[in-house]
Amino acid sequence: MLNLFVSPSSASSRKAKAWLDEYQVPYQERNILAQPLTVDEIKAILRLSENGLEDIISTRSNDYKQLEVDLNDLPTNEVYELLHQHPGMIKRPILMDNKRLQIGYNSEEIRRFLPRSVRNYEIEQAQKRAELLDA
Repeated sequence: MLNLFVSPSSASSRKAKAWLDEYQVPYQERNILAQPLTVDEIKAILRLSENGLEDIISTRSNDYKQLEVDLNDLPTNEVYELLHQHPGMIKRPILMDNKRLQIGYNSEEIRRFLPRSVRNYEIEQAQKRAELLDA
């Protein structure tokens, strides 16, 4: 099951939700400001990320600016707890299943959450359109 972690005020979160609804991709939505990520969820996100904290920390967020802390100087467990206690520091939306992770909304990258059959169908349709244009 696809998890969609959002905040209602995030335009990117609304875009991701609208896209998933349009393509009828099933997901579980959770407002991480109202129901913060658990430490285990934060660990799972970081395991799937390419660049660790750099990928998920919103350095422009008010929470991050107010804390005035360098997360790289903190022990790992303290970082997890800080992110749990201050979910506003985490970029949104986060789309995640057992194998894939996307942080933020990207209209191209989100397509990987489509079922393979839909992706294959779209590729076939694009190829047919290209053939018609070439003829």
